[in-house]
Amino acid sequence: MEASFLIFVSLFIAGIIIFRRRSGKKLPPGPSFLSSNLLLLTPSRSKLEPILKNLNSKYPPLFALSIGFRPFIFVGDRSLAHQLLIQKGAIFSDRPTTNIPQCNITSASYGPTWRLLRRNLATEVLHPARVKSYSWARNWVLRILIGRLQEAEVIKVVEHFQFAMFSLLVLMCFGEKLDERKINEIVNVQRRMLLIGGSGRFTVLTMFPKLGKMLFRNKWKEFQQLQENKERVLIPLIKSRMEATNSVSQLGNDRVVAYVDTLVNLRLPEEETTSGNGGRKLTEKEMVGMCSEFLTTGTDTTSTALQWIMANLVKHPDVQSKLYDEIVSIVGPPPWPPLSGEEPVSTIKEEDVQKMAYLKAVVLEGLRRHPPTHFVIPHRVTKEVEVEGHVIPEGATINFFVAEMGWDPKVWDDPMEFKPERFLMNDDIINGGFDVTGSKGIKMMPFGIGRRICPASDLALLHLEYFVANLIWFFRWNVVDSYGVDLSERIEFIVVMKNPLRAQITSRAKERSI
Repeated sequence: MEASFLIFVSLFIAGIIIFRRRSGKKLPPGPSFLSSNLLLLTPSRSKLEPILKNLNSKYPPLFALSIGFRPFIFVGDRSLAHQLLIQKGAIFSDRPTTNIPQCNITSASYGPTWRLLRRNLATEVLHPARVKSYSWARNWVLRILIGRLQEAEVIKVVEHFQFAMFSLLVLMCFGEKLDERKINEIVNVQRRMLLIGGSGRFTVLTMFPKLGKMLFRNKWKEFQQLQENKERVLIPLIKSRMEATNSVSQLGNDRVVAYVDTLVNLRLPEEETTSGNGGRKLTEKEMVGMCSEFLTTGTDTTSTALQWIMANLVKHPDVQSKLYDEIVSIVGPPPWPPLSGEEPVSTIKEEDVQKMAYLKAVVLEGLRRHPPTHFVIPHRVTKEVEVEGHVIPEGATINFFVAEMGWDPKVWDDPMEFKPERFLMNDDIINGGFDVTGSKGIKMMPFGIGRRICPASDLALLHLEYFVANLIWFFRWNVVDSYGVDLSERIEFIVVMKNPLRAQITSRAKERSI
C-alpha cells in the first residue's frame, strides 16, 4: 500500500469523527468506522465479496459502511430493493462522482446526457427491427464457433465463447468483419482494462475523486496508459468508419448500421449553444468510451452467462437431454457434419428459438442461479430519504445484492439447485409471462432493475437462447473423465471464471449415423 494513502487516512480520521458527531443522523447499522475503512485494504473485490455477504446476513435488510466522508449502503432485501429502485427510482438512479474521465451510459450522471445516450442505444441499435437485421451476423459468428469446436474432442471452451461474442459485438460496433488478429488486439486492450480495473486496483481513485490523482500518482499513470492503449487501437477503427460513405457499409447482401454510425451526429444536451443549434458533438476519445462500453457490457456478461449455462447442462445431463428433445421436436435433427468446407451452415432460426419454452427456462434458471455479476453498478442517492427507520443521506453510494435476491428461499424452492422446470409452472414463458425487469416485484434481477436496468437485456436473452440452442442441437456435451464440473467456484467480480468449463463434445448426428 502506498505511503501517501496511510498519511491521508491518518489525516481524515479526525475530520470524519467530527463530521459524524455533527451529523446526528441515524444511518443504517453496520461495522464501526475503523472496521469499515480497513476494507479498503482488501486486495481484490473477489475477496471483499464474502465479507459483504457475511455483513448482509448480520445486518438485514440493509447495512452501512462509513468509508471516508461518504457512507456506502448495501441492500439485500427484495422488497426494499423494489421500493428504492422502482417506487423511488428518481432518487436512487444517479452514479457516484469520480475523477476517472469516462463517457458512457453506465457511469453518466442521471440527467439529460444519460437520457440521450441511452435513448440512442435503445432506438438506433436495440430496436427490434435493427436487432433482427443482424441475424445474419449471429449466424456468421455461430459458424465460427462451431468450426472451432469441431477442431478437437476435448477442448477448453471459455476462450471460444468469449471470442465468438466479441466478434459479434465488434461487427455491431464498427460495422466490419475484422480478421482474427485485429479482433484479438481489441480483446487484449479491453481485457487488460477489465482485469486490472476489476481487481480493485483503481478503487482508491474513485474513492477520493478530488485527491486521487495527487495521492496515487502511480496508479493514475497506470490508468492513463491503459486508456491510451485502448485509444490507439479503437480510434483508427472509428475514423475508418466515419469516413465510410453515408456512414453505412455494404457487407455481402446486408446493409449494416453500426453503433459508431449512431454516435457521429449526437450532440450533448447540457452543452447547448445560445444559437439553438445544439451542443458539441462527441470527441473521438468520448466515442472510444462509448464503443468500449458497448463491447465490454455486450461480451463479458453474455459469455459468462453462457459458460455457466453450458456448465450446468454438462452437470445435469437429464436437463440437457430434455432440452435437446424439445429442440428436435421443433426443428428436426441436426446436419452432419455441422460445417463442411465453405457451404452455408444450417442452423436453428431465431424465429424457431422463440417457440422453445424449455430453452427459455434453462436460460432464465442459469441467470437466476449464476447471475453474471453479484452486485449492480453502484448508485448515488440524490436526496436524503428515510428507509426502514434509518436515514440514507444525500450523496451516499448504494448497492444491491443481486445474487442473494435470486436465491431467496421465500420465492424459490431449493434455490441453490438448477431446476429449469420452476419457470414452467405458473407462467406462460413463451409470451413473456416471467418478468425479469422487476417492475411488479423482484424475484431475480440479473440485469438490474429500475431506470438503470441494462438496456440490452432483451438482446442478451436472444444471444443466450440462440447460442445455447444451437450448441445443444449440434453437440452432446459430456464431462471428460479426468475433469469434473465444479460449480462451487463463484464468478469473480471481474466476470471471469476461475475454473474454465471443460467438456467433451461429440456430434449428435455422428452418433446416430454409427
